[in-house]
Amino acid sequence: MRLSILGPLLLSGAALALSACGGTKEKLSEAALITTPQGPVQGVTTDDDGIYNFKGLPFAAAPIGDLRWAPPAPAPTWTDVKMADTFGNRCMQPEDTEGGFFNRLIEGHGLSGPKNFLIKKAVAAQTPSPISEDCLYLNVRTGNLDGKTKQPVMVWIHGGGHQFGSSDFSYYQNNGLVKKDVVLVTINYRLGAFGYMAHPALSADDPNGVSGNYGTLDQMAALDWVRDNISAYGGDAENITIFGESAGAWSVTELMASPLAEGKFHKAIAQSGASTYHLGQMDGEGVGWPSGYMMGERVAESVGLSNPTAEELRAVPASEIMAKLPEKADEAFHHVRDGYVFPKNVGHAFRDGDIHAVPMITGYNSDEGTLFFPDDQQPSVWEPDMPQSGAAMIAKLDTHYPDQGETLTALYGLNDDFIAGGTQMMGDEIFGVNVRYAARANAAAGAPTYLYHFSRTPPSEKQTLGAFHAAEIPFIFDSSEPILGLSDDDKALTNIMLSAWTNFAKTSNPNGEAVPMWKEHAGKNWMHFSGNTDRDIAAAEIDIRDAKLDALEVGLQLKQRQLEAELYSAGGTRSLNE
Repeated sequence: MRLSILGPLLLSGAALALSACGGTKEKLSEAALITTPQGPVQGVTTDDDGIYNFKGLPFAAAPIGDLRWAPPAPAPTWTDVKMADTFGNRCMQPEDTEGGFFNRLIEGHGLSGPKNFLIKKAVAAQTPSPISEDCLYLNVRTGNLDGKTKQPVMVWIHGGGHQFGSSDFSYYQNNGLVKKDVVLVTINYRLGAFGYMAHPALSADDPNGVSGNYGTLDQMAALDWVRDNISAYGGDAENITIFGESAGAWSVTELMASPLAEGKFHKAIAQSGASTYHLGQMDGEGVGWPSGYMMGERVAESVGLSNPTAEELRAVPASEIMAKLPEKADEAFHHVRDGYVFPKNVGHAFRDGDIHAVPMITGYNSDEGTLFFPDDQQPSVWEPDMPQSGAAMIAKLDTHYPDQGETLTALYGLNDDFIAGGTQMMGDEIFGVNVRYAARANAAAGAPTYLYHFSRTPPSEKQTLGAFHAAEIPFIFDSSEPILGLSDDDKALTNIMLSAWTNFAKTSNPNGEAVPMWKEHAGKNWMHFSGNTDRDIAAAEIDIRDAKLDALEVGLQLKQRQLEAELYSAGGTRSLNE
């Protein structure tokens, strides 16, 4: 796997930083003083009467000291009133990953020079939440504190490549979903080396003999908290929808593939992401992914430890670990097959139907690659050095997509315009083919499954981003920034998508008020959300990009077979330490 593509994903949905330009004022409210299983809590209210926000609620013990690189421990309780008016810390993550990525995002909207200047200045003036290992907090936004009728719960898992991000982005903290009669929960989870690093010493110290996947276990702990506590906030613990974007969508599919998550959620929405191509192993090489142990040992060596104990690893200051991470190590931490949290990699679990098949919405955007391709001009994640034309390019493509090189070259026009075609192929390969693969596997396992395509573009004639990665998020949360351009069609699209997402959370079906007929995928059906284009704002379509995705799926299936050949023998699955 060419890992450098994940660098920009550290800022998955960098548009979210624009939220610094907006936001609503909040104040502590006597009406939001409630009794919960953890203890009394007082939340804040916004300008919207009857909607309350409870910030910085701990859903597990702080993962520090002996709890670093360990499964999450039970959450604290209290007797005095907890003031839930401040977001919790962000989890450990790089502080200097932006580079020119944010500027490219802003300038790609095609705004005037003065607007670009004002946006950049406003964002630069913001002070984000502190970064700390003590970060396992969530937030609850609700308009149902009387709780006479419990409302569906939507649990948002943020993106950021499993390396970056937080639940406190203002784009997530908005009242749009709550006004549609759901309770919104946004969660943190451990990231990067602290959330996904495996190491033999950590496995030896673990009662299940494994390491890594701590971020996934944190997400499960947050869902356990929702089950045990959400009734106090007006939520229905028997009707939980997990949803997320990019790495949040990877996480949705990871939870669907882990036996440990059984029964913790009832529906799933995965926006622009499925973890079906992440093929890493705790011990032993995956296909295209380094061994989890190898990466953990590299991190240990970077802080001067050779063959350390778990105690020695946990004694290293977090700041030193972040400062000394090996090159590209911060891009390598994702789920690994450990035989416990993940008996199978996500792709194999979906292929085999060995998943929690629940009602599902998934989809992706038409121009996912526009923010990423300039930094890494390779159309395939499987190839670090793609020739840019001719027979050499076709031959290289054939090694990853057997007998599909000429087809892919023609479909994407790679010989005519490698940059434009490669940008589109990158987006389809990382996002499109994987979300469709997961959708079809979920449907084959017997669950209702709905697929969408999002192609709304920024309204300026000078825009160059298209429907970029994460562009749909403000339409889901009703948190668009007017300074970026917001048309009447955009407002209508927001209402349609808000309605579809909340209808689904309530009934397992997105159809209902304000939503055009959206059929289950059934191998061909899509809902196309177009917004301010020459299409309908939203309409049913069939076979979107199927020829391209079919060719790319040949490569995905090949990589899965290659990994399976390494892991399996006549006697069955090889042990993790072979």
